[in-house]
Amino acid sequence: MAVPVALFALTSTAMKIGVMLEGQEGLTWERWFRIADRVESLGLDSLWRSDHFFSLMGEPHRPALECWTSLTALAQRTQRIRFGPLVSPMTFRPPALLARMAAAVDLLSSGRLVLGVGAGWNVAEHEAFGIGLPPLKERFDRFEEGIAVIKALWTGGPVDLDGRYYPLRGAAAYPRPLQRPAPPLLIGGDGEVRLLRIVARVADEWNSHAPGPDAYRIKRAKLEEHCRVVGRDPAAIRRSWMGGIVIGRDHGEVAEKGRWMQSFLSALSSVPSDRALDELRRRAWIVGTTDQARSQLDAWSALGIERVMFQWYNLDDLDGLALLAELNER
Repeated sequence: MAVPVALFALTSTAMKIGVMLEGQEGLTWERWFRIADRVESLGLDSLWRSDHFFSLMGEPHRPALECWTSLTALAQRTQRIRFGPLVSPMTFRPPALLARMAAAVDLLSSGRLVLGVGAGWNVAEHEAFGIGLPPLKERFDRFEEGIAVIKALWTGGPVDLDGRYYPLRGAAAYPRPLQRPAPPLLIGGDGEVRLLRIVARVADEWNSHAPGPDAYRIKRAKLEEHCRVVGRDPAAIRRSWMGGIVIGRDHGEVAEKGRWMQSFLSALSSVPSDRALDELRRRAWIVGTTDQARSQLDAWSALGIERVMFQWYNLDDLDGLALLAELNER
């Protein structure tokens, strides 16, 4: 079956701006609700958060508000924005449980949940909490089978699945999600061999972490190849990108926020202070004033990115979120 991949390569659409929080790096209920209220009132597209159990920067005493509990509260706290995990590892919760949790949150939010899922990766985190992390091949086998379980249970049931890892026997899951036929399934990652093949088969949205437009172009081409093999139009898959941002009203504010970022991010600890922003640019962060950020986003928009989830590390910088809202108006 021929698939019109050229449309995928050339389409440019209006870009929506969302906020993504690394919840394991200091998120509390107070901060979560302040940010949620601000994102909602500013008219931003969406609010996302990671699903981790402790700091990934070597700061074990930082608060790490549990992901799905916080999403449940968010469903009632807000009325308009889309939201979801970016992403929930399949290793953390049995897929049948995740399907039921997602259905309940989707209903509670009047149909605004996007379920972001991944295969799981952080070894130290799994070991600390006694959660099994299988070898890579098995992990992706479980990931693919887990997605099938979730999609099947969202139909209500009863469901019989002869899975190797997650067999179902007459499993029924009511109430169903509000969204029909189901909440959007987002898969995050850039693995060219297995992950993007799964994206081609079952994802409604692909969230890339590619370090720059050139790297993304290569990943996108791989996804197009997988879509040709499975006979799916790649234009049916929504495309989003998650990345960092340092944005200010002027160059002085950009520099000030750069200094804060260097004090917070362990990855920048060995970088000379006058080179921190250059290092972030090298890592494909969006860096600069609002006008400069718009210009940098044009390259992503030209590649068909429809939604950007900006990692917002300073959980107390509510004023800065207003600058993201200006980007949302592009």
